[in-house]
This record gives sequence, C-alpha cells and structure tokens, in this order.
Amino acid sequence: MDFIELAKKRYSTRNFNNKKVEQVKLEKILEAGRVAPTAANLQPQRILVIKTEAGLEKLKKAGNVYGAQLAFVVCADHSFSWKRAFDGKDTAEIDASIVATHMILEATDLGLNSIWVGYFKPDVIKAEFALPEGVEPINILGIGYSDEERKSPDRHNTERKPLTETVRYETF
Repeated sequence: MDFIELAKKRYSTRNFNNKKVEQVKLEKILEAGRVAPTAANLQPQRILVIKTEAGLEKLKKAGNVYGAQLAFVVCADHSFSWKRAFDGKDTAEIDASIVATHMILEATDLGLNSIWVGYFKPDVIKAEFALPEGVEPINILGIGYSDEERKSPDRHNTERKPLTETVRYETF
C-alpha cells in the first residue's frame, strides 16, 4: 500500500477488544520507532512497553487507553536531546512525536488499531513507572484490535481542511 493510503487508513480507536497483540507485531512497531529520524540523530526517545494486566491497571490511574491490550508510553530524555543554539529550543518532544508517528503507522500497516493519547497525568506516569529524572512522558499509544467498524479513508475529504486553508507558498 502506498503511504497516503496507509495514512488515510489510520484512525483513533476508542473501543478495543481483549485480543492480545502478537509479540512479532510488537517488535515490528518498536523497530519502526527505532528507525525514526531524530534531531542530530541523538535518539532521545525512551519507550515504556505496557502489556501486562498489572501494568495496564497502573496506566489507568494516569490516562485512558480504551481497553487496548498494549500501550507504549513514549518518553523523551532531555539529557540526550538536541538543543537549538539560537534559542535553546529542546527538540525532545518533537523527536518523541516523530517516533510515535512511525510506531502508530506501523501498527496500522500490521492490521492493528490505535489511539494517540495526550490527555494523561504525567506525574502519575512518573511515579507508577519509576521514570528517572529528566525523562518526560510525551504521549501514550494504545494499540490493539477493535471490533468496531473501520472508518472510511474517504472521511478525510470532509473531516480535514483543504490545503488552501493550511498551506502558504513563499510568504504568509
């Protein structure tokens, strides 16, 4: 499948069933994150894999993964991230988001469903999963199987703004 087809196929699932994600698929998702580009190739991403019942229960204290049987807490280690010399901009969050995007698209390509969670309590994640100082949870990816009907890739024709509203050439 070509990239645009894959990107349009992916949607947020909020109703996962109890089927476990196979280890081989989990490893492919992690590999997709590993090969993602990061600023200066410093690779500040730190990925916490949560797949046990106990781990998923702890995760529920911080955020909702809608019953997904596999979750990744994608973190950024600020001690390893590139900082822009002109203004000190730390690219850790950007890098972690690029990694998460690669992972979520790989999951889609493997026939899995996903949800990108940004609404969570970072202090609870840090405490429950013993994140070291300087490691910030950036997002949570819920991955699994859903029984709900797949959303049509054609939904982008009506649910997304046209390029004329979001793109400018040469000047704003």
